[in-house]
Amino acid sequence: MNFKKIIGGRQFWTLIAVLAILLGALLILWKPEEQAQAVRLPHAEDDTQVVVLNYHMVNSMFISLAVEPEDFDWQMKYLVEHGYHTITPDELYDYLAGTGTLPDRPVLITFDDGYVDNYTTAYPILKKYNLKATIFVVTGFLSKRKGYLTWDQLREMEQHGITIESHTVTHAPLPELPDDKIREELVDSKRQAEKELGHPVEFIAYPTGVHDLHIAQMAREAGYKGGFTVKYSDVDRNSNVFAMERVPIFRTANTNKDFTDRLRYTSNMTQFGWTRN
Repeated sequence: MNFKKIIGGRQFWTLIAVLAILLGALLILWKPEEQAQAVRLPHAEDDTQVVVLNYHMVNSMFISLAVEPEDFDWQMKYLVEHGYHTITPDELYDYLAGTGTLPDRPVLITFDDGYVDNYTTAYPILKKYNLKATIFVVTGFLSKRKGYLTWDQLREMEQHGITIESHTVTHAPLPELPDDKIREELVDSKRQAEKELGHPVEFIAYPTGVHDLHIAQMAREAGYKGGFTVKYSDVDRNSNVFAMERVPIFRTANTNKDFTDRLRYTSNMTQFGWTRN
């Protein structure tokens, strides 16, 4: 069939030019190996499911972000009494990469933002039960804003099982920023934390949990190994390493019952059509 005759010579060459431009654009945008490396580590060989708990405040303020101190104590005691073992982001990453193993019933305890009650209230409870935890800090708020941690407090906590990672400089939602500002948020927070703490900072929790593949790639280029969202599910070998899921723990009408329910049912989320990023 002679398409050139059917659609006319000029239209034919116009169509060819348009198709060539589209093909070129696709080839520029499509970098499968690079993108896959940025977001997935599909090498874990078992079906271990890791619950990543997401806290913010531990105090008696009557807001959803705050968990009562006595409830937090109850929850940490529950983890210990029911055989959970706390891990670090590095241990989770090594498992996903197939270079490390996890204990039975692994759980990663995380806090976002860097509120001072993480030190004054949560930290003593974590030490009481000999539990590890990770705090994702907004570096621009530390040692400056009332109600936030200081670098000295963070350095002390790091000596007792607390890992410090990045939550950007200003907590601005990254998809709303131009690329140069995204890069500043990613790079400057990492650089400042590394300078203050004296070791690599390799994980980020996206402010408000929002991100996309482009931001994930920028995080990788900034030197991060992985990123955490607030998408509700457990982490397993199918998880996107730059969009790892977490289970939010907030104050509710029955905080501790909801806590145990979330621990129990999060691993079933994928059975009901939940898809990974």
